[in-house]
Amino acid sequence: MLIPLSLYIHIPWCIKKCPYCDFNSHALKATLPEENYLNALIEDLKIDLPYVQNRKLQSIFFGGGTPSLISPRGIENLLFTIAKLIPFHDNIEITLETNPGTVEHFDLADYKQAGINRISLGAQSFDDQKLKALGRIHCAAETLAAIEKLHSISFNSFNIDLMHGLPGQTLEQALQDLTTAIDCQAPHISWYQLTIEPNTVFHKYPPQLPHDELTWQIQTQGERILSKHGFDHYEVSAFAKPGHSCKHNKNYWDFGDYLGIGAGAHGKYTNLNTMEIKRTNKTRNPSDYLNPDKKFMTSLVSVPKAEIPSEYMLNRLRLFSGFTLQDYEQRTGLSSNGIVKTLAEAQQTGFIKLTDKYYSVTDLGKRFLNDVMQMFLSEELQYD
Repeated sequence: MLIPLSLYIHIPWCIKKCPYCDFNSHALKATLPEENYLNALIEDLKIDLPYVQNRKLQSIFFGGGTPSLISPRGIENLLFTIAKLIPFHDNIEITLETNPGTVEHFDLADYKQAGINRISLGAQSFDDQKLKALGRIHCAAETLAAIEKLHSISFNSFNIDLMHGLPGQTLEQALQDLTTAIDCQAPHISWYQLTIEPNTVFHKYPPQLPHDELTWQIQTQGERILSKHGFDHYEVSAFAKPGHSCKHNKNYWDFGDYLGIGAGAHGKYTNLNTMEIKRTNKTRNPSDYLNPDKKFMTSLVSVPKAEIPSEYMLNRLRLFSGFTLQDYEQRTGLSSNGIVKTLAEAQQTGFIKLTDKYYSVTDLGKRFLNDVMQMFLSEELQYD
């Protein structure tokens, strides 16, 4: 069975850098070099073509930054060229991240016409005061208008991105954000806690965030609300109605392969003959990426076999659907003997359960997921 292959495309520019953001994004200070950047993406992809190994793309994800700064025509031309280089699955998922503050630049219907069949809308909150505290450039009304537009053009597959645990946020405010997204008939909601990351403005000037007990109440009550409304909590911070889980992100967590093109993009591919796994990194600075005298690739590193078991588990345990030992062996090329002891220990602690050959995280394991993952970082973990 072939390991699924996806493509991640990074667009590194945004209108304004948010104070909590640690992604490789840069505030746009001049005209966006769309044509040059799209040409560079194609040249970058051509270098990665040997990693395809006769596979079709099952998903494409435009991330950023703010990918919707690229015109629909630019997206359409890029997808057309990619399809000539790598075949698409008939049911390929193609996601475009967009922010409500930028969707007015281009019509969402034009992105649909260009080939985008899934939108991920960076709402973050429906409270204008909270949006201001987060440094967002949009307001709640713009988000609601964008969602209404998505429905009006029958964009049936879309995601609303929300954060909780915001500066000064109460339990009621956090749950109101969530119920608003549900009322908007969103088929997929990414709902996660704001964290303070290094090298961000919030790290230098930390805001006052809700205490741990409150954030736990927000999380547990929010999950109950989502479950009541028919959402499947299929990944740590992802909730979907039936048939609307994100194929691209699931491939990451299921230890699938993905090409990464664009400034600062990461990739992972498996040599299907030897099962050697390598990771790629592309140059981060957009000006370097556009410089023809500099290479796109900054590193191509083989993952040591001793690290593969923990890498697999750190990814796969984010998905709450079960996995079998055969799944592990097919994705890693290793014997499952190296992880059965640790899996048994995790069962004894009540973190993992085994049902009909499927290992999955228990409710207790979900609450202490970092502790579960830590068990698989043991130096004694075997790979053969």
